[in-house]
Formats: sequence, C-alpha cells, structure tokens
Amino acid sequence: MKNEVGQYYDNTLNHYQRWWKLNDNLSLHYGITEPGITGFGESLLNTNRVLMQTSGIAEGEDVLDAGCGVGGAAFYLYNAKKAKVRGITLSQRQCDYANKLVEHHRLGDFLSFHVMDYTQTSFSDESFDVVWACESVSSAPDKTAFAAEAFRLLKKGGRLVMSDFFLTSENQPDPQQLIKKWVDSWWMADLVTADYFGKALSEVGFKKVTNTDYTDSIRKSASRMYLAVVLGTIPSWLYNITHPKVSKFAKNHYKSGYYQYSALKKNLWKYHIFLAVK
Repeated sequence: MKNEVGQYYDNTLNHYQRWWKLNDNLSLHYGITEPGITGFGESLLNTNRVLMQTSGIAEGEDVLDAGCGVGGAAFYLYNAKKAKVRGITLSQRQCDYANKLVEHHRLGDFLSFHVMDYTQTSFSDESFDVVWACESVSSAPDKTAFAAEAFRLLKKGGRLVMSDFFLTSENQPDPQQLIKKWVDSWWMADLVTADYFGKALSEVGFKKVTNTDYTDSIRKSASRMYLAVVLGTIPSWLYNITHPKVSKFAKNHYKSGYYQYSALKKNLWKYHIFLAVK
C-alpha cells in the first residue's frame, strides 16, 4: 500500500500544480474558510494557521510533518515561528520538490525532507515537540500504528495535531459506494470515524485528546474540487483515449472530486482537527 501511495503522488503532482495552484501555495490540502478569509489561497494558508494555533507551536520548536507533501506547512512554520521542521513523505517527487526549495532559500539549517513511512520512522525516541499531520493519516491502513509512532517520537508534553477525513458514523448506508470510490480514486486507505481514531490515540498513551469539527469550513474547497471535475472531465477523457498507457493513478484521479463532494452532500464524512498531548 505505501509504495502505491508514493507512486500515486509521483504520478499526479502535475494535476495538483494545474488544479490546486500547488506552485503558488505549496498545499495539497483543503482550505479552511473562516470570517475574514476571502480567497482560495488564503484558505489554504489558514489551514496551516489553524493547525499551528491549535497545537500552540512556540518559537524554535522541533516539528515532524508526517505526510509533508511539497513542504508548504514546513515553510509556513519556519516563517511564522522559526520552527525546525523535518518533513516525511512516501513520494520521491514531492521530497525532491521540497528539498529544491530548501536549497533555493538556503534554509537547510531549519528544514529538511525525507522519503519515509510515518508508521516506521528512523528518528530517535522523543525527538519532536510536535507531530503534524494534515490530511495524511487517511492514507494509513493502520491508524493505530501511526498513533503509536507519533507517541514514541514526541517529547513528554509534546503534541500531535492533525486534520483529516472521517466517516460520519459506523456502518452508515452508502448505496452508491461514494466513500469507497473516493478512497480508491484518491488512493487512500479505509476511512474510520473520529470516535475510532480518538480511542486509538488514547490506547497508545495520549492523555489529552480533543477534536473539533471543521466540516462547514472546508465546504468551499470541496465545491472547488467538484468544479475542477466539471471543467476537467472532457479533457481527462480525451487524454485517456489518446494516451492509453497513462498510469492507473492518473487515469481516474479526476473523478475523486465528484465522489468527495457527493459524499459530503450526503453527510457521509466529516473533517476534524485533533489535538493529542503526550
């Protein structure tokens, strides 16, 4: 599974560059819209701000970005708090992209990126003040394994902050299998409920676990993704016909925007931010 997740992001990087303004915002996640946030780019940066404030990151703290994408959060945290951030991803292309930016801005003393599995890292015990995971744990088949590794890596009093997608309830009716189609086209693992994940955090040792529902705040991003499907369906269909050897990851990726939006409209999933303290 982890090899395929890495290959998925290797093969779809250009999609995010075109449809999600990746080169401008360095973000692959949903944007959180709140009062005063007007544009799409602002909402993406606001997601970083909300996670930073939720976790209470202080000046110069050591942060692990678990599922770092192309490094947008790391650069944000450096600029805001002079945080030292190590980012890990399963995608070699994402890692190379982020490290080139580090080299360009001469920030090697503060930021670095590595290809690594966030359930089995090579970092020492109690290496970080904060473990940060923005929409990445949904790709983990074993959410408890991620929680246990995050606990191991955190210093005493350290915090795990994460945002992600969760099933609204267990065994909910989904006759069109919208969640499964979304998961398959976006190469995620099976989703779980927020209650399930909260219990997993407690079971591995976290003493303070809270979560906040931000579903309404990401609806504009979900709508934007759906609009990308509307605009991109015909070009994608034609491209698939003229390029029959296109990767399995890129072939149906565009459909994910429809599935996530339709499932959200049917209240099949929620967007939560978790904070857990060691």
